[in-house]
This record gives sequence, C-alpha cells and structure tokens, in this order.
Amino acid sequence: MNTKRSCGILLPLFSLPSEHGIGTLGKAAYEFLDFLSEAGQSWWQILPVGPAGSGDSPYQSFSSFAGNAYFIDLDMLVDDGLLTKAEVGAIECGGSAETVDYNALRENRMPLLRIAARRGLAREDAGFEAFCRDNARWLSDFALYMALKEHFNGSAWYEWPEDIRLHRADAVEKYSRELREDVSFFSYVQYLFYSQWSALRAYAREKGIGIIGDMPIYVALDSADVWAEPEFFLLDEHNVPVEVAGVPPDYFSADGQLWGNPLYDWDAMRRDGYGWWIRRVDGASRLYDALRIDHFRAFESYWAVPRGTESAKQGQWRPGPGMDLVGRLTAWFNNVRFIAEDLGVLTPEVHRLLDESGLPGMKVLEFAFDPASLSDYLPHRYNDNCICYAGTHDNNTLRGWIDEEKPETLAFAREYLGIDDEADLADAVLRAGMRSKAVLFIAQMQDWLGLGASARMNTPGTVGGNWAWRMLPGSATKALAGKMRRMVYIYGRSGKE
Repeated sequence: MNTKRSCGILLPLFSLPSEHGIGTLGKAAYEFLDFLSEAGQSWWQILPVGPAGSGDSPYQSFSSFAGNAYFIDLDMLVDDGLLTKAEVGAIECGGSAETVDYNALRENRMPLLRIAARRGLAREDAGFEAFCRDNARWLSDFALYMALKEHFNGSAWYEWPEDIRLHRADAVEKYSRELREDVSFFSYVQYLFYSQWSALRAYAREKGIGIIGDMPIYVALDSADVWAEPEFFLLDEHNVPVEVAGVPPDYFSADGQLWGNPLYDWDAMRRDGYGWWIRRVDGASRLYDALRIDHFRAFESYWAVPRGTESAKQGQWRPGPGMDLVGRLTAWFNNVRFIAEDLGVLTPEVHRLLDESGLPGMKVLEFAFDPASLSDYLPHRYNDNCICYAGTHDNNTLRGWIDEEKPETLAFAREYLGIDDEADLADAVLRAGMRSKAVLFIAQMQDWLGLGASARMNTPGTVGGNWAWRMLPGSATKALAGKMRRMVYIYGRSGKE
C-alpha cells in the first residue's frame, strides 16, 4: 500500500441506492464518489463484482473475470438509446429500498437486458468488437457457459450431458454454433458492464479515490473457470471434486465453515508457471487499484475437507504454494497494491509468509477487546504495515456488535479506549482506528451511519438473508462528510501525510 496514512469506506456496489432494486454503476455510484471526496476519504473498498451464484454470494461467482449484469445501470442504457424509460419503468425489481430482492432481479432484469443487447448488437460497434478480441481468452468460455446454463434450465455444468460437461472440443463447437445468439447476448452484457465500469473508474481517479477490490481465494465449482479449465483443479476422472475447501472452527464459526469450493491442483499450476493466477490477477488489475486477497493464509496451507462430509471439522491441512506463487504475483503486478486477508487460524508459518511477502495484513477492531488476553488487534500493538478495519463484511455492524457482545468485552473496550458508560462506544472505536498506526483505516458505511444488526452484510456459515442490505437515498449527507473530513484532518489520514 501507499506508505502515507489514509482511510476509506467499505460499501458493496449492490448496497448503493437505486430505484431499480440494486445498486449499480450509475448515478448513485458517482454521487458516492463525490461524498467520499468531500469526506476526505482516499479509498472505496467493494466486494467481488462477478455474477453471483449460490446464495447470491459475491464469493460464489460464475466467473473470476466477468462482471455482474445486475450492476449495469438501466438509466444509462436509456441515455444510450438501448432502452426506453417506459421499458425500464415497467419492470418490478423489488419493493424495498433497504434490501436487494434477488428473485425479482432474476425474473425481470435479464429480459430487459436482452432488449438492450438486441438493439446494441444491431449497431455497428467497433468498441464491442475490440472488447471481444481483447477478452477472448475468458469471454468466449464464459458466454458459452452462461448460454449453456440457460439452455439446460439453470443447472450446474456438472449436470450437463457428458460431452459438454467435460468441455470436449467437438461439443464446444457444436453448442457454440447452436447457441450463437445467446453467446452474443452474454458477450454484449459484459461489454456493457465493462464500459460502465471504465467510465466510473475514470471518474474515481479524477476524484482521487482508489478502488479496492476483493479477490476470493477460491472459485465456485459451478463456474466457467472450473468447467473450462478443469486441469487446474483437484477433480477426479469425471471432473468431480474429491475434496473441497473450508476452514476449521474459529472465532467466526464454532463448527468451522464448509465452503464447498474445489481445491487447486497446485502441482499442475506450478508446471504451467501459474498462468491461471497471472491471468486472474491481470483481470483484477483492470478493475481495481488495490486488491484484497481473501483467505491469504491458504497460500501457506489450506483446509481440505472430503467431499460429502457434513462438517468442516473433518478436514486436514495441506501445503499451499507459498512464496513461489505470492512472490511471482507481487513481482509481476508491481502496479497493484495488495492486501493480505490474514484472518482465521494463523500459524508461525503464515506469519512468516506474510513477512516475506511484505504485504500488509488486517487488524479487526471488533476482535480486539478480549479481556482475558491482550490481542494483537489492539491498536497499540500494530506495526505500520497493516490495514485496520472496524469490522469486515463478515462482522456485525459496530452498533450490532455493541448490542450483542458480552458485557465484560464491552467493559474492557471502554476501559481500553478511556471512555465512560455514557460515551458513544461505536464512535470511540472509529476514532481508535483513525488514530491507530495502521497505514490505512477502513470502516463499513453502516458504521458511519450508526446502523444496527439489521444492516449486517453477512453472517458466516449461514445461507439466506445475506448480501442484501442497501443504503437509503440521502444517507450520505454533507453533515456526515464534514464530520468524517474533520477526523481525517485530526488523525492525519488525508493520504498526504
């Protein structure tokens, strides 16, 4: 990261206000960048922007390279002549301004995008042709994968007929020909996403705001990544995983977390010079200025759980690629700032890998105030090369944490922060992060808004009810921006000190 002290906000794209059911790359995103600039912030951290799969989770995407079609702004398509206001106004995208209704989006958003794509494809568009050429390596597989998924009634690729399930060349050619209209549609949708993204990122740069992306360590089993390049994953002769990813019990979950993602064949990736990973980070570098590597500890060793097991408790540790991969990525992409998400069960070997990589790790304040022992997450114990978070997307909001945490933990937090029972503990935690030694401080937007547990983004180990919170229009006020800017000044986090 930049060695100058700075701060930023964590807010997923889908959490932005919108009249059309979900946050998009449109007007509200530009207004949020204006707010960040007025508030003295240097960074906007978002969650993965790929098309969400199982559980609508951004960490279970259909592709490591594609963008989420729901983030395409419909009003901008109207401005571009691809849709009419009447067409946009006629669809139902969910009735609540506070949550995302993914079922309504699935039902109504894609048919509208088909209308836009049909009109766009009828134009002579050199930009679309160039986009397809520049992204051919991943785009052709992804577009065919999505067309096939629709052709087979939404089923996962491992339930398709054997010839195309195993990605045989003759079957790929056959279905590419038969489904060419759908393949063109899904390709054009990606063109729309990336066109709107490029414009927004250019505006962020004008405002002096860097965008921090989030790269899940694993990819979803039901993804174009695994279907198209199964040789890089630990699968049997039928392309079925023998073991799957997860984590053992930790402070997020007493039973551990059984993610179910396929594991990498690190030997195959090593023989290929880690080309798959280089392509993946290269794609991310075109979207973001900095990249948080989710579950960084798996590069040192990862938790492998036998497929079919009901609990993550029954896994075992296996060695990861270590600096052999991490060193290549940091050397190859010296224009990308990396953040290592080093949470979870850590060992001396993980700490050594983090030290060797030189990457900043993460400190989470909601984990800091254990009265039984002095945690490394207490601000006075930080080194300079770390990122401090009030809480991540997997944590409760600060207000929710205060409402639900043990009294003795909260009492120690107040003692450590030097405040009495009448003081605002959430505000004191934010100030502790701002004045900490960490080079960067990130807080969820919900915490600056003072929202409770109903605004929580995700509860690890649960399915349903996650990834849905949205910020109400008008929440990011000038008064709040002024308060935040004052704290930036007081604690020297302008990105210039």
